[in-house]
Amino acid sequence: MPAAPQAFSATYREARQRFVAAAQALGLPVQSHPHPLPGREGEALAMDVVRDGPADAQALLLVSSGCHGLEGFCGSGVQLFALQDAEWRAHAHAAGVAVLYVHALNPYGFSHLRRVTHENVDLNRNFQDFSQPLPDNPEYRELAPLLLPERWPPDAANQAAIAHFIAERGDDAFRSAVARGQHEFPGGLFFGGQAPTWSQQTLRSVLREHATRAQRLGWIDLHTGLGPSGVGERIFAGRNDPATVARARAWWDGGGATPVTSIYDGSSSSAFLTGLMWDSAYQECPQAEFTGIALEYGTEPPLAVLQALRAEHWLNLHPEAPAEQAEAIRQQVLAAFYTDTDAWKEQVIAQARQALFQAVDGLA
Repeated sequence: MPAAPQAFSATYREARQRFVAAAQALGLPVQSHPHPLPGREGEALAMDVVRDGPADAQALLLVSSGCHGLEGFCGSGVQLFALQDAEWRAHAHAAGVAVLYVHALNPYGFSHLRRVTHENVDLNRNFQDFSQPLPDNPEYRELAPLLLPERWPPDAANQAAIAHFIAERGDDAFRSAVARGQHEFPGGLFFGGQAPTWSQQTLRSVLREHATRAQRLGWIDLHTGLGPSGVGERIFAGRNDPATVARARAWWDGGGATPVTSIYDGSSSSAFLTGLMWDSAYQECPQAEFTGIALEYGTEPPLAVLQALRAEHWLNLHPEAPAEQAEAIRQQVLAAFYTDTDAWKEQVIAQARQALFQAVDGLA
């Protein structure tokens, strides 16, 4: 078993090359779904899929990374470590559980150090029924002019206006207004889109190909940016059905040591969201009993993460920004979603590994 820090990569290009090479070294085929645009270094981008286990397995575990672009630095490290972890692979094989690794759900964001897709869409707000009226977010509409001012960094008047909103309504209300998603401002933060993105459509095709024969389907989706540094919050990912919630908690709560939180009861650090990616599991794989979590690792304090996102979105709207400022903003947003220390990486791997074993035991 490799040392945990060695599983993490410095760029998307390196992460993809190492993931593909690890799968090929094990004799596992790699199915690549090319993205239509190039990466930051001009490299080819793709959503890469590796299946470890038989095509007709009744139990299937999805392990996905990079839903939010540069959060893939963490998720890819977990996936590479898992592929090189002989004990974990033997445990899954013995239990009859196939594992489907989906590497870089949003490869564009991963490569370009963005959280959003090339359409500027938050993929985990994009799984909406676009034939129906989309969720309204009047609080975001109120904040929109403040969140992305014409100049960066924000001036004193901007800071005072946001502070006034928070003083009147509270930190939680502010974070929820910004983060729960909006469909009105295409250049704005947490934009859920007005149509299905490339990543959504590609993921659905992967599910149709690989998950429609499974009777039991588990999913661990790897994220960063919420909660205390290095702590992997297990956020229930599924419909608010008591039996499904109970099953997720039975699999992953470690007897209470690693509680499974929920956006439905207010126990999660995440705001209540709609258009979430796990909806696709129910829609594309209705035959399967579905159980999922988002494994969300903390990095920096919430307002620091939000400030980094504001800066990065501002930069996307202002490509004429000086090169020095642009690079500083890229490093700021990278630090908000990836803590490049051995200690943090060891925490990430230890908790992910525990969750992977627990998922297999639950599926079996």
